[in-house]
Amino acid sequence: MAVADRISLLEAVREKVEAGERLDFEDAVALLESDDLLAVGELADVARRRRGGGDEAFFVQNLYLNQTNVCRVKCKFCAFAVTQKQANAYTYTPEQLVEDALAQRELTGFTEVHMVGGESPHVTFDYYVEIVRQLREAMPDVHLKCFTASEIHHMTTLSGLSHEDVLATLRDAGLGSLPGGGAEVFAERVRRLVAPGKESAEIWLETHRTAHGLGIPTHCTLLYGHVETYEERVDHLLRLRALQDETGGFLAFIPLAFHPENTIFERRGWTHTVGSDDLKMIAVSRLLLDNVPHVKAYWIMMGMPLAQIALHFGANDVQGTVVREEIFHAAGARTETEQKIDELVRFLRAAGRVPVQRDTLYNELRRW
Repeated sequence: MAVADRISLLEAVREKVEAGERLDFEDAVALLESDDLLAVGELADVARRRRGGGDEAFFVQNLYLNQTNVCRVKCKFCAFAVTQKQANAYTYTPEQLVEDALAQRELTGFTEVHMVGGESPHVTFDYYVEIVRQLREAMPDVHLKCFTASEIHHMTTLSGLSHEDVLATLRDAGLGSLPGGGAEVFAERVRRLVAPGKESAEIWLETHRTAHGLGIPTHCTLLYGHVETYEERVDHLLRLRALQDETGGFLAFIPLAFHPENTIFERRGWTHTVGSDDLKMIAVSRLLLDNVPHVKAYWIMMGMPLAQIALHFGANDVQGTVVREEIFHAAGARTETEQKIDELVRFLRAAGRVPVQRDTLYNELRRW
């Protein structure tokens, strides 16, 4: 594409952004193909501010728990899951998880538990219900953000219940929201290559639709940087946008860069995404998802220095303190496994933003 054509495409997108018009498939592909990274980032920041964003950058104080690493699915991008026969397999009881969480809370005072894990065929649905119930009873003021749509679907297999019944039972036990994991890339071609045996995109979307209908807010994600095309990334984002139009139940979107270490993709020559691709993905997500209020720059994946830059490319959240993240670190993430609040505040101030500590539902707890 000639330079003049690329410039005219960006100008056409700019006109739409400044007029408050919705971007379409072709706009988003053109943005991803653009080599003018700074212009794309600046457009995303303009869009963020036009939609009510200010200088705030949000974070939450949270604890990551993984109830088990035993998983029936053999996703080719995953370095976390094992079989029950492997030496490093674990499945914690509800009592062990509560004991661990209470000990950690003495140290950090978190307001959110973020818990996901493998889809173990060796537990029952009651196991998950008991985890939620006991955590709620032990910490009634902590928000429980637990279980991906894939795990919820697994629970329907374990129990014979519908997705609605599973979610309603967990909600009544104390579940507050769902994380966005398990979405990967919605395109059937991609799922067949990287996650054979995983549920379809339609089931992921329907699980979140059902959760929203039950008053359970959720998050949404995209795992990029493996075998997907730009067009498949955009298709994924547009499906999320359509569901948000319908339900309004997504709190935030988190683009997740693929980490290939300790997976089959590392043996095939895949490497980590470059920072420019991460920034462009943040920016295009912010531009296209005009109805999702928050876009996160997940520092555990990209590191704090790049997350600081991402706050000028459309992101307005850096996730949180993220005590003891395991899944991305199993796949080679070299970031710290925790950030103290004072360090997050320092990073956000250095990025020219106003640090705001929030709860899971984006209620402001403290502002610096």
